[in-house]
Amino acid sequence: MQGTNIDLILDELENSNSNTTHFSENWSQGRSAYGGLAAAFAVTAMRKQLAQAQTIRSLMVSFIAPVAAGEVTVEASLLRQGKNVSQCSANVISQGQIALQAMAAFGNSREAFAPPRQAIKDLPDRNSGIAFSDNSKPKPHFLQYFDGCWIGGGIPFSGNYKPFLNLWVRHKQDVSRFPIEKLLAIADIPPPVLLSHFDKTPVPASSLSWSLEFIEAPELIRSEWFYMEFEVDAAADGYTQQSGKIYDESGRLIALTRQCMVYFG
Repeated sequence: MQGTNIDLILDELENSNSNTTHFSENWSQGRSAYGGLAAAFAVTAMRKQLAQAQTIRSLMVSFIAPVAAGEVTVEASLLRQGKNVSQCSANVISQGQIALQAMAAFGNSREAFAPPRQAIKDLPDRNSGIAFSDNSKPKPHFLQYFDGCWIGGGIPFSGNYKPFLNLWVRHKQDVSRFPIEKLLAIADIPPPVLLSHFDKTPVPASSLSWSLEFIEAPELIRSEWFYMEFEVDAAADGYTQQSGKIYDESGRLIALTRQCMVYFG
């Protein structure tokens, strides 16, 4: 079916002279595309603006309007090409309007002081959690493309509020040809952590803004499974801020993420 395999969706975009692709409602989250996929559209188009491949270092995303299933076009620009760092921007266009704006910094590696980083030695056992497929609460359509499990408390709609949410996740499909987009699509899976307060669905919620900093070059990451730890930093007036850390299978910290979200309830 057209627009269901993420690698084919991104491949269409990468090879399109007009930066156009298509995706099905299976990748939707309410009225809009899953945010991790919509952000991946922007990154794929920005990569095409680079004179040569560079490692992504940071990404900033604003979610402006729903990205409706069907045709999507991306307008991407190279803002500045420096000696080591390139800055790009992108607008994701859906139904004739800007639905998402993104900016990314791509940078070459160079020798520099690097303080030692400690890896998590004992990651939680994936078999100790509650698998996505075993959770009886309604799930967004896009989650069918991922294997994963909730670890500990903070499970959405459990009716038992916890200010944290930990989980293991991997793609069911092979996304190895798109290492940056592969990690992006993983990083946006956690919903607002405070949804654990509610015991009934639906509670409408969505991201307003998202920033992601890459500690390890995505193209060098070989993990299929990723472990994530998220926590609520604040929540009031229908807005919540949460931050997270993403680790590979060996316990190495590979990315930092932060989101501002809205919720109703």
